[in-house]
Amino acid sequence: MMFFFRESRKRVSVDEALAITKGDQSDAVLLDVREKAEWQSGHAPNAVHAPLTGLVAGGALPAAARGRALVVICRSGHRSQQAAKLLAGRGADAVDVEGGMNAWAAAGNPVVDERGNSGATA
Repeated sequence: MMFFFRESRKRVSVDEALAITKGDQSDAVLLDVREKAEWQSGHAPNAVHAPLTGLVAGGALPAAARGRALVVICRSGHRSQQAAKLLAGRGADAVDVEGGMNAWAAAGNPVVDERGNSGATA
């Protein structure tokens, strides 16, 4: 597997996360590891959902995230750090987003609910 991120790179800013995961042809995917209710309330439009609790329990990544570089996000950046470390231990190319969805929304980036309408971070 060719690594998208430099070995020493562990965290990215919200702006970097947006640039890395933008577009349908991106090699990287924004992986939201918050719980279902948080996801339903509001998430980044092109994110893929995989709750940390499922990953910790040994759950597989969703098909849309397999074999791609992972830019992991949660609410504040704590769970995404755990998830990125866990996924890297499984051989994934993963970094986390510093500040999480709170920083994502504060930067004015779009947040949608489960129906695609304007959402809120929970």
